[in-house]
Parts: sequence; structure tokens; C-alpha cells
Amino acid sequence: MADQDEPENRLIAERRAKLAKLREGGNAYPNDFRRDALADELHAAYDSHGTESLAASAVEVRVAGRLMAMRVMGRTMFIELQDRSGRIQLMVKRDRVGEAFYADVKKWDLGDIIAARGELIKTKTGELSVDVAELRLLAKSLRPLPEKWHGITDPELKLRQRYLDLIMSAETREVFRRRSLLLKFVRGFLDALDFTEVETPMMQPIPGGATARPFVTHHNALDATLYLRIAPELYLKRLLVGGFERVYELGRVFRNEGLSTRHNPEFTMLELYQAYAKPRDLMTLTETLIRGAAQALTGGTDVEYQGERFELGNAFDEITVEAALERANPALPGRVRDRAALAEVCAAAGIDVRPDAGAGKLQYELFEKTVETTLKGPVFVTHYPAEVSPLARCNDADPFVTDRFELFIGGRELANGFAELNDPEEQAARFKAQAAAKAGGDEEAMFFDADYIRALEHGMPPAAGLGVGIDRLAMLLTNSPSIRDVLLFPQLKPET
Repeated sequence: MADQDEPENRLIAERRAKLAKLREGGNAYPNDFRRDALADELHAAYDSHGTESLAASAVEVRVAGRLMAMRVMGRTMFIELQDRSGRIQLMVKRDRVGEAFYADVKKWDLGDIIAARGELIKTKTGELSVDVAELRLLAKSLRPLPEKWHGITDPELKLRQRYLDLIMSAETREVFRRRSLLLKFVRGFLDALDFTEVETPMMQPIPGGATARPFVTHHNALDATLYLRIAPELYLKRLLVGGFERVYELGRVFRNEGLSTRHNPEFTMLELYQAYAKPRDLMTLTETLIRGAAQALTGGTDVEYQGERFELGNAFDEITVEAALERANPALPGRVRDRAALAEVCAAAGIDVRPDAGAGKLQYELFEKTVETTLKGPVFVTHYPAEVSPLARCNDADPFVTDRFELFIGGRELANGFAELNDPEEQAARFKAQAAAKAGGDEEAMFFDADYIRALEHGMPPAAGLGVGIDRLAMLLTNSPSIRDVLLFPQLKPET
């Protein structure tokens, strides 16, 4: 490793020496240059202009960015400058900038932050360029960029040093531009439906709203244990009690779980709640939201993801949990609520059958094991067991299941919604059952939240709620195989 690092260390030492010389001449990191143009804007406005018309216009621009390439051709130098929008060429003539300065510029390094002022011209090859009248070094790059043609070949380096990945890869920059566009679209979509965006606590005295293991912290001044939220759900439903009838939050949630291509311990969730709405209303909203997001990000509804195509423009399919289980497990038809039969099939599938798990819990675990990855979709799965849906309202005709749905695309869950349980006595009983499960060793079971019960006792209107995994949706709409590819700074193992 020392031998591999030696050439880079030598380059860094050379650049530090250049910086020291710059410091002798004054401020090596000036901040007095103001640009007035971006590369892509200039290409869009002037690429179509001919040489003579561009010369007649005498358009002077001020650009700034990172030096990405340099070609010295005798008395003329061509520099490729990259800003947030793209790249543009600078043409530096020795006779114009002076012999000494021209020699200094030749010693600048790839990665340096530079600025230029000059008129737009077309070169002999027809490339739009800035004919430089003034050129400045604004910030010295002390570390060399990855080799131009190979870029960053180490996938872990792309994640640990995302700034390098963003410098070198237009594709990576486009992924995060689209992610930003997705967040903007979601907000605009919900705002247009008269939803109110709110912010609820990320540190909570009682974690709730999902079955997951929380991160634990301590507040010194209060001498109190706090938990990073696993979901904003119970606070958002307190707002329903308070009269916010359409409310949403778009923000981070935290779950103390493992790392995978689909899981990161902190991720972005959209949660919304609508009073006087049923799950069917939110299924329609979900379908419209995802279809609109696809159009906004990709320009259409036919989306390619990892070699498969998904048409989001048609009505999404539907199937119940039990129908999906019977289709995937030939031993279950007619016995899908028979605990003994479920336990037998679960054991055969390698699922640990806990003695306290009822038929609903075994259904859910078998569904995760044998069904989820087969749901290419887009498809809504409905009627989840009440046993695994402690905050959802039971179906009036069949209390074994709840009025709950999940959306699957490409074998992955993207959204979860249900009719909200607003009966305080039933909710208290379910919390007690969850607390008993936690006492029995289920670390993901919910706590008993007495204040939430007190809020429900004031009366919460009938409502439906929805959660959408923004990271997974971003994966789909940017054709990214891993959640790490759509997180600027994903959680990683400690660097050795």
C-alpha cells in the first residue's frame, strides 16, 4: 500500500509547494470574482450561432468552475472548465495574456477552481469557446483527480468520497438532480391537493408508527432517554385530532437495522394523512403520484429498471395477501388461516415459527419469504392481517384483516397505506399486545404511547394514511440498483 501511495503523495507535495508560492503573492483563495453565465446556458443560447454572427454580437461572459482538461498547442492553450451545469472550453492565447502568465497557467493542475472573462467565439472546429481576456486561479486543488479515462473504478470509493464521484461522473450528478426533482414534484403534487407540510420531532420520548428497532440517545439537560424516530405517524395523527385534515411530512426516519441494497439506517419517507378518506382514495392518489413523478423525471410512464420494463401509465393491478399466498404456496389453498398448516409451510421455507405467533403473523412472514420478490407489478397488495397491522383499522366484514394496502414494483415495496384506527380503546388494547410482545423479546414491537391514546380520546376523524419510501422510488426512476446509489452519503462500515 505504501508503494501505491507514493506517487500520489509526491503529487500532493508538488501541489502544496505551488500553493506556498501562491501564498507569497497574496491571497491564495480569493472570493472577489462573480460569474454571470453557466456552461449549459451558453451552449443552449449560442451553439447554433455561426462564427460571424457570434463575433458581431461581441458577447462577453464571466464563467467559473473546475479545470478538467488542458491542451497546450504552442501559443494557444485550450482548457475545459466544468461548472454545475456542464462544461465549456476556454481558449487562452499567449500573446493576449502575456508570456509570464501563460507559463504560470501551464503549471496549473487538473482539479483547480478557476475563473475566466472573455468573449464567446467559435473555434476552427466549430466549438463554442470563451476567448479569454482574464484568467484567475480561485482555489488550488491539492489532491489529484482520478485518472480521466477510467474514472473511479472502486465502488466503495465512490460512496466514501462522493465529492470525487460527483466531480468525475455526469451520470451520478444526474441521479441526484433527478432525486431533487422528485422531492420538488412530490411537494408540488400534494400542495396542489391542499395538503399542509409540517415538521414533527425526530427525537421522541416514545418511538412509534412502525415495527422497527430504534436508535437510542440521551438528553443530558432533561436526563431523559430519547429515540430517533422510526416514523412520524403518531405525531401526524395527533395533528388530525387537532384539525389538520390533510397533512404530510417529507423527511428522514431512522431504523436500527442492517445494510443492504434496499436498506440504510436513515432514509427519506413521505407520510401523509387525509381525514374522511378511505384506502381506495389513497391508492388512487399513490398511483397518480408515482405516474406523475415518472413523467416529471423520465418524460414518460414506461420505466426501465435493471433490465425490466414497467408501464406505470396503466391501472395498477391488485391482489389480496391471502390470494398471493395461495398462488405461491400450493399447500395453502383452503388452509390459508389454519395456523398449523401455516406453521408447517413456514418451517419448510426456513422460517422460524415462534410459539406466540398467530396465523396473521405467519401469513406475513411467509408472504415476505415467498411472495414479495415475485411481485413485479405495479401491483397493490391488500387486506393485510390485523396481527401485523397494529395501527390500521380492521375490515368491517372480516376483522381478521385490515383495510391496508402496499404497493410493489419490481419485487420491492414502495408504499404502505391503510385506514387509520381511531378507536382509542381498541388502539390501547393493541398497544398492550405490542408491549407484551416486546417484553417477550420482540425488539421491533411497539411501545405503549399513553399520550397518543389520550389524543385519540379527544376524537380523531375517520382517515386514511400513506407512507412512500422516497429512496426506493428514486431508485426506480433513476434505474439505480442500490439505495446507496441514490443517497449522497450512505452509511458505511468504519473506514480502516
